[in-house]
Amino acid sequence: MRISFFGGGNMASAMITGLLARGQATEQIYVVETDAGARERIERELKVTAGQDSTVAAQAELLVLAVKPQQLEALARAISPLLETQLIFSIAAGIPTALLSQWLGGYQRIVRAMPNTPAQIQAGLTGLYATPAVDSYGRAMAETIAAASGDYFWVEHEDAIDAVTALSGSGPAYVFYLIEAMQQAAEQLGFDAQLARRISTETFLGASLLASHSAESAATLRQRVTSKGGTTERAIASLDASGVKRHFIGAIEAAYQRAVELGKTKC
Repeated sequence: MRISFFGGGNMASAMITGLLARGQATEQIYVVETDAGARERIERELKVTAGQDSTVAAQAELLVLAVKPQQLEALARAISPLLETQLIFSIAAGIPTALLSQWLGGYQRIVRAMPNTPAQIQAGLTGLYATPAVDSYGRAMAETIAAASGDYFWVEHEDAIDAVTALSGSGPAYVFYLIEAMQQAAEQLGFDAQLARRISTETFLGASLLASHSAESAATLRQRVTSKGGTTERAIASLDASGVKRHFIGAIEAAYQRAVELGKTKC
């Protein structure tokens, strides 16, 4: 399968790295990138061809649109005359498939994806939505791209992509926020910055791995750490008294509403 990437930024590079690790041949990947420095980096680090020829790129079976949302309309209109049966795989945040299809001259074979930044180390999570025009082979191609940067899942209705954006798309920032707070607390308790960071990140990593490998709920796992009258109980009581869980859920709902607003604005 030949794959072309329009845009060679961090997310595209992460996907390419994952594809190559899974056996994709370098000669089957082409990257369209307008920045000369970025093209040189891509060819040096990833060993794939990078150029500016959209006509050549459009000959691939799978076209990954990895440009910034504000650049997508111009790109879509430029490649629309070149489309026949290719699958369009868009990772542009906030651009509905109906609008992208309009820019593509009515072309319908589109998968909309919402990856997240851990894709940079092939530990990402990508939400996928396919228009009705995408067949099983098209879905399989989309899964090949998504799996190259981590795990993935499908949603039946495109509106759910807004929720995916608020949860897994923005989710790494929530985790970093909590790690930041824990690291600050560690430093205030006397640890140097390097050890404070190690304690914070390794604790989150270990807890996340335990949760992912356990059949028990997060609530049950938390309760097992929370001994009656112990230190954890005191900490959780402080968090509950401050309404941390309620505010955290509210923050995710705010992110969701913003994702909905952005989608409507683009339309």
